[in-house]
Amino acid sequence: MRTALPAPQQPSGMPFSKYRPFRATMDTDLPDRTWPSRHLTAAPRWLSTDLRDGNQSLIEPMDAAAKRTVFDLLVRIGFKEIEVGFPAASQTDYDFVRSLIEDGAIPEDVTISVLTQSREDLIDRTIDSLVGAPRATVHLYNALSPLFREVVFRMDRTQVRDLAADGTRLVLARAEKVLGDDTVFGYEYSPEIFVDTEREFSLEVCSAVMDVWQPEADREIILNLPATVERSTPNVYADQIEWMSRHLPHREHVCLSLHNHNDRGSGVAATELGLLAGADRVEGCLFGHGERTGNVDLVTLALNLFSQGMDPMLDLSDLDELRRVVERATQMDVPPRTPYSGELVYTSFSGSHQDAIKKGFAARATAVEAQKAAGLDDVAAELAVPWQMPYLPIDPHDVGRSYEAVVRVNSQSGKGGVSYLLRQAHNLDLPRRLQIEFSRIIQRHTDTYGGEVAAATLWSIFTDEYLPAKAAPEAGLQRWGRFSLKGATLTSAGDGEESVLTVTLRDREEKKLLTASGSGPLDAFVAVLETQGLSLRVLDYAEHALSTGRDARAAAYVECEVGGQVLWGVGIDPSITTASFKAVISAVNRALR
Repeated sequence: MRTALPAPQQPSGMPFSKYRPFRATMDTDLPDRTWPSRHLTAAPRWLSTDLRDGNQSLIEPMDAAAKRTVFDLLVRIGFKEIEVGFPAASQTDYDFVRSLIEDGAIPEDVTISVLTQSREDLIDRTIDSLVGAPRATVHLYNALSPLFREVVFRMDRTQVRDLAADGTRLVLARAEKVLGDDTVFGYEYSPEIFVDTEREFSLEVCSAVMDVWQPEADREIILNLPATVERSTPNVYADQIEWMSRHLPHREHVCLSLHNHNDRGSGVAATELGLLAGADRVEGCLFGHGERTGNVDLVTLALNLFSQGMDPMLDLSDLDELRRVVERATQMDVPPRTPYSGELVYTSFSGSHQDAIKKGFAARATAVEAQKAAGLDDVAAELAVPWQMPYLPIDPHDVGRSYEAVVRVNSQSGKGGVSYLLRQAHNLDLPRRLQIEFSRIIQRHTDTYGGEVAAATLWSIFTDEYLPAKAAPEAGLQRWGRFSLKGATLTSAGDGEESVLTVTLRDREEKKLLTASGSGPLDAFVAVLETQGLSLRVLDYAEHALSTGRDARAAAYVECEVGGQVLWGVGIDPSITTASFKAVISAVNRALR
């Protein structure tokens, strides 16, 4: 055997030198950072911007009915802050805000938020849309970064700072003029393009805005620090957030908010590190909808907390329904591998994964039963056993998934997944060697036909292979096998005496009445079959009940050597004895095919 290092990677030929590292353009060094040693202990304040940032990213924006459906959903799952639109940007957005207020759709404890630029006419129309709202926040923003100052707006630092401060004055003046005492009014400011702005200048502009707003007890200001375009690794963003959190005046009256996009694919990680760095609030969208690569995924963030034993403060217990509502409203699919939410994330195709999951569920069931035996009820027993499961960070049941969806079968699957599905759907607990045998049969099927084997197809293959007396013409499966059992009468002569068995057996088209004796029912039945010229030996046997009550049935599994072949047979019948006879016939018929 020869050993060697892998061949060296080759240059890509891509023009990488035209790009500058983020650290070369922005000073973010924070040598005394403290966020790496902190831990998340509670959920932040959440703001959904599905109806604003999420909606403006859609190929076909939501109509009023779809937006109302999403708003009602957000309220139902627990959001207390919801950005509902940009009312000065279009009549559609303005009318939607008014409809929420006039229809009484906004609960007293929910704050709606509306976005505006720093222009007097836009600010006036924005605040006019809020008249009569129980709780409302105006969110003003302007871009601060050098690129936008110099290329897009051609403004110097003073002009940019004054635009933010003057906009804040206009918001205050208009709110005092048109909003009555019945509206609890709040203010949010975003130094847009925060991550690409000199940190001292961001601080200067935020301080100027606070000088106008005058935050104090019961008069907070929300300062939102967006990663408008994600440009750095999450640790750099965390340094930026911690620096701002340390240096902001009136920090105790500031709600420091994050608004992360996902351009580098690390929006969730950057948000979590930003929370460690001192932020109080997160803006984002369900399932990560938003412009370009999307806003941060609030469902993923919330369930990350849940998986660490924290209350996410959002009810995500019916995740499939939540996904369906959002997909219908937005006409955007949630990818099947999206964390927690995707169709396939609680599904395992790999045989080794399936086997580990199967064993994990069995171990957990034993632990839960022990808690019940100690006196706990079903709910308390489940909570008393910590969730520890191979490959599954959370219990699918907690987000509305059923365990039947956990394991699915394809060409990569093994005995664990196959046996798991049979047990879940049909209560069959296959012995280990039978699991191996049947998984090979499924492997041949998937090698021939490809694709995934649905649970119904799996059962059809199983019955056709092991239960020949159960023909299924509707599935294209016909009765097969030389022998079938038509009746049996057992006579026991007492202790130490052999059992005498009389069997009515169909051999192809001929019905036979046969008698033999043995040390027990199964031994006697083997003796009956040997009278027909068979060489038969039972190697292993297992049985269990399939159900309880007057209509209970039993399953029997028999490993036999038939004419030099070793294979399994399966029998199902209300009588466990008859089930064992059928299992032997199953093995014999399979050997004689």
